[in-house]
Amino acid sequence: MTEATQAVPVRAESPGQRIVAGLLRSVTRATVMTTFRAGRPVEQQRRRLGYLARLSLPPRGVSFTPGDLGGIPGEWVEVPGQSAARLGLLYLHGGGYCVGTPATHRTITGHLAARCAARVFAVDYRLAPEHPFPAALDDAAAAARAWLQGGLDARDLVIAGDSAGGGLTLALALTLRDSGLPLPRALVLFSPFVDLTLGHLPPPPSGEVMLTRPWLEECSRAYLAGRDPLDPLVSPIAADLRGLPPTLLQAGTDELLLGDSRRLFQGLQKAGVPARLEVYPRRWHVFQLNAGLLADADRALDAVARFVLETPVTP
Repeated sequence: MTEATQAVPVRAESPGQRIVAGLLRSVTRATVMTTFRAGRPVEQQRRRLGYLARLSLPPRGVSFTPGDLGGIPGEWVEVPGQSAARLGLLYLHGGGYCVGTPATHRTITGHLAARCAARVFAVDYRLAPEHPFPAALDDAAAAARAWLQGGLDARDLVIAGDSAGGGLTLALALTLRDSGLPLPRALVLFSPFVDLTLGHLPPPPSGEVMLTRPWLEECSRAYLAGRDPLDPLVSPIAADLRGLPPTLLQAGTDELLLGDSRRLFQGLQKAGVPARLEVYPRRWHVFQLNAGLLADADRALDAVARFVLETPVTP
């Protein structure tokens, strides 16, 4: 596997794709950014996001079944009729640790199940402010341990997440490593939120259509509940990253957290972790949620499948 950072080449878009991308950008700015607004009660944010999720387009032929893993609630995502999936993928959704559910991320989990021929479990972890750190990490760790103890070989496990779920994915891998448990085959991080100090955030790029600094500050305070933001399990960019599994990062040029993805990639390289960073021009935060409509989102998830399936399995 190549250890590299890659600015994904700009491809000539069809007129139809230019229209689709423009519409998606406008709709996301008008709906999601106004939902993720500092000062808006978290209950309202959750309701509004749930309504918006009903407009998403999960892939056809994929089932979404409520269930649990080790007593942790979530959603099983599978392709019915597919021969027994050997690969297990644990998915941790984004939402600033305060909003989001497995149902809000079905576009991503459904496409990953289909493309990776995997059985996906999306964890419905507890949210702040009602349940600050370490509740979300405890839930994710309990689900991972249950799957491994239930017979899934760690070499057949992938852990993935977006935004806050990307930070949680990294914190979970650190927890497994420090507990002496076997590590998954690979990690996949979509625009991970890995630095709750917010100390390196730039001014928002003009193309940002989802996140604002005030909202991230509000979510960080809720999740931290007074804890030191430099705790490596809160801000894993500050952790000792040695010994982690091969890691794929994807981000867009038009998002507030791009710099954190670059910093994390550099940290992984310095720690000797096989890592790859793919940066998609003109794309926004977690644009993979638009798979099935946006060609770049489909291309990004195809790249995830190649990465996951081609990663050498450690004996």
